[in-house]
Amino acid sequence: MSRLFRALFLGLVWFYQRFISPLTAPSCRYVPTCSVYAAEAIRKHGPWRGGRLALRRIASCHPWGGHGYDPVP
Repeated sequence: MSRLFRALFLGLVWFYQRFISPLTAPSCRYVPTCSVYAAEAIRKHGPWRGGRLALRRIASCHPWGGHGYDPVP
């Protein structure tokens, strides 16, 4: 079951990277970008913990949030 959710979440990230991201102006505050971070976190920690890490990272992407190099723990 975990493999199914991992594939689903990675598919959503892939869809975003291929079809939505090219339509927006590059404005990521982090290195690696949030979508790359999300995919790496899901691969490394699984769909639940990796998804939680990715959501936390995306939630911090605002003018008063962080910036710079932020690798997956």
